[in-house]
Amino acid sequence: MLQMNKKLNAYMISMMGLLIAIMVVLSRILGFEWQFIKISFDFVPKIVMAMMFGPIWTGIGAVIADIIGMMLFAKAAFFPGFTLNAFIGGCIYGYFFYKKEVTWKNAFLCTLANTLLIGFILTPIWLAIMYNQPLTSWVIWGPRLVKGALMLPIQTILTYVVGRAIPMKTLMRRSRYSF
Repeated sequence: MLQMNKKLNAYMISMMGLLIAIMVVLSRILGFEWQFIKISFDFVPKIVMAMMFGPIWTGIGAVIADIIGMMLFAKAAFFPGFTLNAFIGGCIYGYFFYKKEVTWKNAFLCTLANTLLIGFILTPIWLAIMYNQPLTSWVIWGPRLVKGALMLPIQTILTYVVGRAIPMKTLMRRSRYSF
């Protein structure tokens, strides 16, 4: 499951660069970020990247997007834990969508896995470390719980709709016959 494609051609590299750029824009420019919460739709290009490139490349692309976004549009101090979150989140998307049909079940499970692992386990740890807050603080958990309850259905629906709308066969066929 966690294998890397051996050959990346010009089309695939340019597609990955485009998706990374879209992730940066959706996350850093069009996303909403406060001290303890971040809401963005950067998961949409991650879905496409996951469908095309698999878990490892999607994780690497998410890390590159995180680092570029941090260098160009920093809203807080750099913390490597969030870059780790980006990699793990990309791997989760790749696990659920690489060479698989997008269904309601895997759209929900992917969103749930990201919400639980990243939103409710890792991010609170990083925020507690960064802001010297106890891990049990409602300053950390209040916004996370509200965001999880609101974004889980929205993100599941968008994941399903976007995943079904993408002409993956056409994209993959073009990647095989490019320069």
